[in-house]
Amino acid sequence: MSFFELFMLAVGLSMDAFAVSVCKGLSSKKAKIGSMIKCGVWFGGFQTIMPLIGFFFGSLFAKQIVAIDHWVAFILLAIIGFNMLKEAFSAEDNDNEKNADFSVKTMFTMAVATSIDALAVGISLAMTGNVNIFTAVTLIGITTCVLSAAGVKIGSIFGDKFERNAQIAGGLILILLGAKILLEHLNII
Repeated sequence: MSFFELFMLAVGLSMDAFAVSVCKGLSSKKAKIGSMIKCGVWFGGFQTIMPLIGFFFGSLFAKQIVAIDHWVAFILLAIIGFNMLKEAFSAEDNDNEKNADFSVKTMFTMAVATSIDALAVGISLAMTGNVNIFTAVTLIGITTCVLSAAGVKIGSIFGDKFERNAQIAGGLILILLGAKILLEHLNII
């Protein structure tokens, strides 16, 4: 694979993490550098690790992984999205800053959900045999890290202006993203 092809692959894989990062930023009144770095490191790290796992171990179980990866991503993103909607519509004080959860548990769940497709890419890279996996995962990780950090900032700009509606939009985006992943893998769209 050429560098350009690997870069395009990296950008494509990072779009899920970018969308989730924008949603995290939507819940923040102001994007803090620490939050941007957390998203970048979590998503970039998992987008680096998962193709490696897929490349080295996934080819042994390719059929089983491909059979369920879309369901796992859909369920995780739907749960997170519905939770955002529930918080947006709760009768309590709607302080979006408390909804901008960057805890280890939340970030781990989101990082796994957005990097499952990277696991499948790792499997396919192993099957093609014409790629340096370390170059590929480094490029994928760095691209995802940068775009995810930027996504938090972009989301916070809109979140500050639209507050509750932005959180509703973020929840809907996550649910639709999960549905899109599921429908693509089922060859419906």
